[in-house]
Order: sequence, then C-alpha cells, then structure tokens
Amino acid sequence: MPNEIIDGKRIAQLIKDEVREHSAALRARRDVVPGLAFMLVGENPASQSYVASKERACEYCGFHSTTLRLPLETSEAEVLGRIDTWNIDPDIHGILVQLPLPKHIDEDRVIEAISPRKDVDGFHPINVGKLVIGQECFLPCTPAGIQELLIRSNVATAGKHVVVVGRSNIVGKPIANILLQKAVGANAVVTVTHSAAPDIAVYTRQADILIVATGRVNTVTADMVKEGVVVIDVGINRIEDADTAKGYRIVGDVDYEGVRQKSSLITPVPGGVGPMTIAMLMKNTYQSALRSATQR
Repeated sequence: MPNEIIDGKRIAQLIKDEVREHSAALRARRDVVPGLAFMLVGENPASQSYVASKERACEYCGFHSTTLRLPLETSEAEVLGRIDTWNIDPDIHGILVQLPLPKHIDEDRVIEAISPRKDVDGFHPINVGKLVIGQECFLPCTPAGIQELLIRSNVATAGKHVVVVGRSNIVGKPIANILLQKAVGANAVVTVTHSAAPDIAVYTRQADILIVATGRVNTVTADMVKEGVVVIDVGINRIEDADTAKGYRIVGDVDYEGVRQKSSLITPVPGGVGPMTIAMLMKNTYQSALRSATQR
C-alpha cells in the first residue's frame, strides 16, 4: 500500500496560480479587478493572523483588498452599516467578516446582512439552501477545498461510502451535502456521525473516504479504519511539546502515524486541508467578479 500524502500546500498553490492567471485575463478583457473586503472586530491574535494570510493571498492573485479593523467595543449597528456600504460597492465582489465576533454582536445577523452575491465564505442561509438543493452557489471554503483535494488527487467519489465525523455548519454539514450531490466529484453515499453516536468506530470502519472534523485529538485511531481508506483530517489542535522551540505543535483529529499505516491517501496536519481554505476563498472571489463583469 503506498500510504501517500495529499499535499494540500501544493494543490492550494496550483489553485492560486490559476486564479492569478484568470484574474489577470479578466482585468485585461473587462477592466475588472476582483475586490475582497475584510472586517476584523477586536484584536484576537488568531483572527489577525488569518486575515493577514488572506491579504497576502489577495495580493498574490492580483486582487484589490481592503481591511477594516474595528475596536472590540464596536456596535452591531456599525458593523451592519459597514456591510451595507460594501454590498452596494461595485468594486467589492466579496465580503468576509472574520469570526468569531465579540459576544455583543449577533453572528447570524451579520452573516445574513451580507449580500448572497458577495458571500464568498458561503455561509449565508440562501447559499446554504442552494447547496442543499443542488443549485449553483458559493460553497463554504473549507468543504470546497476538501472536494478539490479529492478531485485533484484522483480519488473517485461516485458510489463510494464517505463517512463524515462531525456536524458543524462550517465543515461537517456542508461537506456531506457537497459530496452527496449528483455531480462530478460527488455522487457519494454519505454517512454523518458525531458525538451522540455510542461508538463512531461502527461507522468509520465502513468508510472508503473518511473526513474528520471534530476539534479533538485522536478522535480516530488506526483500529477505527479499514485498509486502503482515504483520510481527510480537518482538525487543527495545539498540543504541548517541550521538544519544540514554541513549546507546542499542531496536530489534527486523527492519529496520523497510526492511521497512515492503513490509509491509501491521507492529509497531514499542518499542510493538508488548511491551505485549501484560503485558495478556495480566492476562487470564490474571482467567480463573483466574473459574474459581476458578465452582468454589466
């Protein structure tokens, strides 16, 4: 068994290169530059790091980006007002409000305030509903990235048993809906299992393709999978490690070393799913700009 690693960094770079090329062509042909607006409320270090990474990706892809950094005490009304301004700005094709937001701001209300046409995160209820019924829409970036990893790694999904561990609105539910659609790169038989199951191993051992997104270290171990399984580990967990310079290391939700011995393909953490999220954000934003240009 090859026990091959799915290189998310390489695939994400390929996607960004494609977007960069398409973006340059759109600018030359239609004089349209994809524009992405970021909002960051407060000073959460992780959120600041994520936004900085997205800003760099925009620059690489030839996008125009603007970042609004607001203090922690910013009111919900002000946040909604800024979103309204971006919704009608023809130079902004995507709007991303970095989550989590401060507790006094209703995240659902903020997400619903973003125009579905500019919801490049794919979180608006209209886009979620379109995903479920199989209509064209913006797909959430991490689940869309998972599908791209499978497609570009030549993993056949049609008729295969995909088991998703986790039921979050960000990963578990959308990837299940993406992969059960009657479409290329999907058409799978999908099972979703989660913390309410008495024994998730009953389901994980049946998986041809196993997607794990729980936020818990060692959710899946080697005895819980069958030989030849394809494993997509979405987890990002920080654990203490005195042998490292930072005093910690990043691991996924899967016992990587153990499960790798039985898998045919597996994503590492870091370097697997993570880089795909930003790449798909860039792809969604380009698609939004393209739609805008063709509707002029």
